[in-house]
Amino acid sequence: MATWTTLSLQDSSSPMMEQLIFFHDHTLLILTTIVSLVSYLMGSLFFNTNINRNLLESQTIEMIWTITPAIILFFIAVPSLRLLYLMDEINNPAITLKTVGHQWYWSYEYSDFSNIEFDAYMIPLNEMEGSSFRLLDVDNRITLPMNTHIRMIVTAADVLHSWTIPSIGVKVDATPGRLNQMGMLINRPGVFYGQCSEICGANHSFMPIVMESVKTNTFISWISQLSEA
Repeated sequence: MATWTTLSLQDSSSPMMEQLIFFHDHTLLILTTIVSLVSYLMGSLFFNTNINRNLLESQTIEMIWTITPAIILFFIAVPSLRLLYLMDEINNPAITLKTVGHQWYWSYEYSDFSNIEFDAYMIPLNEMEGSSFRLLDVDNRITLPMNTHIRMIVTAADVLHSWTIPSIGVKVDATPGRLNQMGMLINRPGVFYGQCSEICGANHSFMPIVMESVKTNTFISWISQLSEA
């Protein structure tokens, strides 16, 4: 979870988020190199008093500053496209979780387990416990097993929403009348927080997401308790 002192991306909790962080660092290195080089050249132009009256044109340097940006864009585009296709790939999911966005709460359905359904509302300030986080905790958390391929199916019942958990590297738009899906694999246990990242109305800031990643045995016990209830 991000705090006031978090200046960079959150620690990854999935292979996809690791790849997104690698791509971010890769692109940032290229941008830093470009900015440093351009800043040096502009600085040298300000303080350089030499003048070449015979230099009217140079096709060689024009070719260089045309081809070089194309090569740089190629080195950015290739890993970007690779990530796009990886995010769209779903490898034999073991569990399907359907998410429906409402104004202003989330509904979840575990359709693989006797159609277990529940709603998740933000906990009001006067009902929060000592360990709760303001504007981030909900009354019913999602529980999912770690190291398991999960398919997220996301839609909305009223307006546009966006189901987002940064540390997992998942952001899926919830569109009325449309089913969007995304694969997910969590590689460590923990509690992960997210929020709706699409402006969806007056209470857009008050529909948080809380996901708890547990071991498979713990998940089976949790599902069994819900099925018996």
